[in-house]
Amino acid sequence: MDSAAGIGEQAQEAKEKIAKLREELNAIILAHNYQRLEVQELADFTGDSLELARKCVGTKAEVIVFCGVRFMAETAAILNPTSTVLLSHHDAGCPLADMIDVESLRQWKRKYPQATVVAYVNTTAAIKAESDICCTSANGVKIVEAVPSEEILFVPDQNLGHYVSTKTSKRVILYPGYCSVHANVIAEEVRLARQRYPQAKVLVHPECRAEVIDLADAALSTSQMLRHAEQSNHKTFLIGTEEGILHPLRKENQEKEFHLISDKLLCADMKKTTLEILGETMEARNNVVTIPEEIRAKAKQAIDRMLEIA
Repeated sequence: MDSAAGIGEQAQEAKEKIAKLREELNAIILAHNYQRLEVQELADFTGDSLELARKCVGTKAEVIVFCGVRFMAETAAILNPTSTVLLSHHDAGCPLADMIDVESLRQWKRKYPQATVVAYVNTTAAIKAESDICCTSANGVKIVEAVPSEEILFVPDQNLGHYVSTKTSKRVILYPGYCSVHANVIAEEVRLARQRYPQAKVLVHPECRAEVIDLADAALSTSQMLRHAEQSNHKTFLIGTEEGILHPLRKENQEKEFHLISDKLLCADMKKTTLEILGETMEARNNVVTIPEEIRAKAKQAIDRMLEIA
C-alpha cells in the first residue's frame, strides 16, 4: 500500500468514527471558515464565529462540537447554556483575544470613563462581560454608530478599530491589539499580487493594516466575502484573509478564480484540529467549555445588545 492510500484510509476511518460519535452523542459539529478543508467538509454548519454560535441557538443537540478557537466555543456556550460545548482541540487559542485581560481593560475604562466599550467578538467571555456591547467585523461600523456615546473604547483589534473609525465621526480609542495573521500582510504584497492578476478584485479582512485596506476594493468579513464573490460579475479575486476561506469560495463559485495576496495568511491555531483529533475529542468528551454563570450572563448581555441592533 502506498502512503497516499494509507492516508486516505486513515481519513475515511476517522470520518466514520466521527459520524458514529455524532449520532451517539446527539451532537452537531460547527467548523469555522478557517478550518482545514476536510474538517469543513464534515461539519453540520460552517461560517464565521458568530454565525456558527447563532446556528445552534435552540438546537436539540445535546453536544456542540466547535472546530475553531477557544473564544468561539465560549460564544457558543454563552448562547447555548443548556448544551455541552466541546472545543475540538484543547490548545486552539487566539493570540488576538489573549492580548487583553480583564485588569488591562479595567485600567483603560478608568482612563476613559465616558467611553462606551465596544468589544470585538474575538475576545474571551470575561472581556465580553466587562464590555458594554459586542461587534463583529461585519457590523462594527453599525454598532459604533448606534450606541449613544460619542466616545468609543474599541477592544482589542486596533486595525479593525481604525477601519471603523474611518466610517464614523465619533472618537474611537484604539486598544493596541492585532491579529498577527492579518497584520503580517503588507501593502507591497497587494501591489505585487495586482501585477500578477491585473483584472482581479481585491478583498481583504478589516483586521488588515490600514495601508492594505486602502489598496483593496473592499474590506469584508469572511461571510461578506462569500456573499460578495457569489453576487459579483467578476471572475478573479485576490483574497486577504486566512487561507481556509479559499475552500468555500472555490466550492461555491467553481467558475471563478481565487488567489491569496500573501503566503503568510495561515493561522496555526485554526489548523490544529485534524479529523483524528476531532474524533478523539468527541470520543472522550474532552475540552468541555465552561463559563461561570455570572460571567456568562454579563457576556450574553453584551452580545444581545449587539444582536438587537445588527
